[in-house]
Amino acid sequence: MAFTAFAGSAPAQEQEQKQAPRRRSRVALLLLLPGILYLVLFFLVPLLSLVITSLQAPAEFGDIGEYTTAFRWENYTAAIGLYGEHILRSFLYAVMATIFALLFSYPLAYFIGVKARPWPLLQKLMLVLVIAPFFISFLLRTLAWKQLLSDESPIVTGVKALSLLAPDAHITGTPFAVVFGLTYNFIPFMTLPLYASLERLDIRYLEAGSDLYAKPWTTFRTVTVPLSMPGIIAGVLLTFIPAAGDYINASREFLGGSGTAMIGNVVESNFLVSLNYPAAASLSIILMVTILVMVTAYVKRSGTEDLL
Repeated sequence: MAFTAFAGSAPAQEQEQKQAPRRRSRVALLLLLPGILYLVLFFLVPLLSLVITSLQAPAEFGDIGEYTTAFRWENYTAAIGLYGEHILRSFLYAVMATIFALLFSYPLAYFIGVKARPWPLLQKLMLVLVIAPFFISFLLRTLAWKQLLSDESPIVTGVKALSLLAPDAHITGTPFAVVFGLTYNFIPFMTLPLYASLERLDIRYLEAGSDLYAKPWTTFRTVTVPLSMPGIIAGVLLTFIPAAGDYINASREFLGGSGTAMIGNVVESNFLVSLNYPAAASLSIILMVTILVMVTAYVKRSGTEDLL
């Protein structure tokens, strides 16, 4: 009788074991549902709307700013032909700002994450100083640098007094000012990922390098940099992507001039001034696709595909 009861309960146990993964998958799907809905509503739907807008054609008998749904692929070729210079300038400024931010942020992050470990209070203080710009508006910070780099500022007058700058030269409205503004505004985005990576660096690896009679530069190049590569990749991406699409630093109202307009400024002008929505949308798609291709190639080249 006991054997019969056990034999009868065995199929029921097997059926329950088969149903348990199904219940777990349903629970996981319910937990993921809010995130999926968020991505669909606030990412996929706007992206599809942007693509549809980029293919629109002007209304035949409509006013300025009125367009009809179409598949006008010529909008992309026209945008590249008209604004190719702005696209190249945007990526050039973004690459330069990313390089300068990396050169400035790496020693800072190394000092905070490695050298300042014996003094936790100093570490916290320097981290606060790095994060402090986030408590001030992006616009206000850029506007402040416009005042500091104006012709009447003590900085510019002092540089001219030292004959380091021509008397009739200007700093604002030049590529230097735009790249400087981009570098300054995005330095925290580079420093924080580098610090997070270097803070976990095991000091014993550096000590082993010196014990093996490696020079400091050799240890830094062969040990420190490879171990901090995830932080470098993350910092480069967090800096380059928003810098390429930035339109504040390059605008005339802030640090830019007539010859420093980036693709973000062109999108703003077409969308808000000339009401050329297909051109603005096509430029946005071109910028997004180009950044995606460049970032994918960069990450694969760096050997950190897991970050994708």
